[in-house]
Amino acid sequence: MRRKTRSAAVAALCAGALMFASACGSDSDGGDSSSKGGDTTITWWHNSNNEPGKGYYEQVAKDFEADNPGVKVEITAMAHEDMVDKLAAAFQSGDMPDIYMERGGGELADHVEAGLVRDISDDAADEIAKIGGSVAGWQNDGKTYALPFSMGVVGFWYNTDLFEKAGITAPPTTMTELYDVIAKLKAADITPISVGAGDKWPAAHYWYYTALRSCSEDVLKGAVTSLDFSDPCFVKAGEVVEDLLKTEPFNPGFLSTPAQEGATSASGLLATGKVAMEMQGHWEPGVMQGLTDDGKGLGDKTAWFPFPAVEGGAGDPAAQLGGGDAWAVSEGAPDQAVDLVKYLLSDEVQIGFAENDMGLPTNPAASGSVKDPALAGLLEVRDAAPFIQLYFDTAFGQSVGGAMNDEIALLFAGKASPQDVVDATQTAADEAK
Repeated sequence: MRRKTRSAAVAALCAGALMFASACGSDSDGGDSSSKGGDTTITWWHNSNNEPGKGYYEQVAKDFEADNPGVKVEITAMAHEDMVDKLAAAFQSGDMPDIYMERGGGELADHVEAGLVRDISDDAADEIAKIGGSVAGWQNDGKTYALPFSMGVVGFWYNTDLFEKAGITAPPTTMTELYDVIAKLKAADITPISVGAGDKWPAAHYWYYTALRSCSEDVLKGAVTSLDFSDPCFVKAGEVVEDLLKTEPFNPGFLSTPAQEGATSASGLLATGKVAMEMQGHWEPGVMQGLTDDGKGLGDKTAWFPFPAVEGGAGDPAAQLGGGDAWAVSEGAPDQAVDLVKYLLSDEVQIGFAENDMGLPTNPAASGSVKDPALAGLLEVRDAAPFIQLYFDTAFGQSVGGAMNDEIALLFAGKASPQDVVDATQTAADEAK
């Protein structure tokens, strides 16, 4: 095994990971692929810690073991934020699970540079060809390091009953219309929106989206490569967020509310009818199902609409913010780990993934198996989008993205200005160059 031979490179990686800094350190519970009595053990970490996803992946592992005698799959399912922290520690120590979730972009580039992730270009050539363009976010210098299993976009999930109660007949398409919806919900004594700002990234998504609506595609793509945030549209993005905050749309205590853990999380508040809507990704229906006693989430009251247009913004209103999750194999993992990742992208497994409402599959064979009407509508929006902006903290990498998220959290708390967000991001970018 070579998983602990990159300590210097990994330490440098973690030192720059501002958003993960608190998690860096040794991880005694990390992955440990090994041969036990001639058998091969594969360690697999994922964040489907609620049903039906948790049970589905357990069955997938059993099926793989049955087809591969002598192979044992050890699964660790955890909440998303816990997984992020554990992976940060694993990246620092080099004690990696064999299979883990990669988000791509600048984060992946850091992991490739540190020698943490295996090149699967040749071993998974057939799967790469089948997935097509979706794999681009997990390629570096022409090589593929992970297979995306779910790709989606972020938007507003809402409770149709509460919208009807407030007299709202159609979802908003502009920010002005969103403010009107917020006012109607408050007039009906309904909390309009929940946000898990305690985990920072859900709050950051608001700035990401207002930047996507305020800036042109060329400006955004240029910023990813140049790390130049001097265009005035980035300050405008913060000003739009400030305007939203002035409407006081969020749940009480939103600054410390977690994103997805428990009934009092932002997702839990939506799932249990305590708020009318929440801006989240394609995983939201599955998360909500795991946070309600009946396992149904909002059920047939679930609906979705894309982030509204920013009046006067240079961004295309049809462009979307999104990204996905991909299965990566750590450098020191056994070859059977690659086989399992390939199996996870098979028609069989991806169809089950779609049928269980666990996300939006990347394997074209599974597209027709998305049965949830809201998710099916989101899939149409994803496929029709002229441009999908990868989550900024992923696109820009950990050091720049972490600084950006930290300052956006302060903007939400009223302790930073729109210009402060840009300045903090630019400072981090300059230091990263």
